[in-house]
Amino acid sequence: MTLTPKRAQDSVIQMTELVLPNDTNTFGNLMGGRLMYWMDIAGALATMKHCSAPVVTASVDNISFETPIKLGNVVHIEAKVSRAFSTSMEVHLRVWGEDPVQQYRYKSNEAFMTFVALDPNGKSRAVPQIIPDTEEEKQLYEGAMRRRQLRLILSGKMKPQDAEELRALFL
Repeated sequence: MTLTPKRAQDSVIQMTELVLPNDTNTFGNLMGGRLMYWMDIAGALATMKHCSAPVVTASVDNISFETPIKLGNVVHIEAKVSRAFSTSMEVHLRVWGEDPVQQYRYKSNEAFMTFVALDPNGKSRAVPQIIPDTEEEKQLYEGAMRRRQLRLILSGKMKPQDAEELRALFL
């Protein structure tokens, strides 16, 4: 069965949460674990939207916390599939905080996560490829193979000498 490729833009999910007292640490900042939980949900929704199947989280790349999000602020998460492989999909996530009283928005962090589509038996299944349209989508798409090879090397599933995309960067 051949799957019809889909546009990256068609996978976009935007999620909004309010930071409540139970979401914060002793400094009044959103706890990193709570944000990662919300990011995992947004990433899952974007990949399910893309492949029309249940998914599981396979990996989380580096999540850097640039700016803390304070109690009472709003969290905006945007998730979009950056590339699809055979059964897995890489998702690019961006997070902004918003102070609703002062009415300004600020970047909090971004990350890449990988999800795998599942069939009714819980086994991995094929996913549609991504068609990148914008320049940013094309850059994310191109970089996804390098990020994938790095993930596979770090997890012991690929030997460094077999990483063609990464080798091209250093030789």
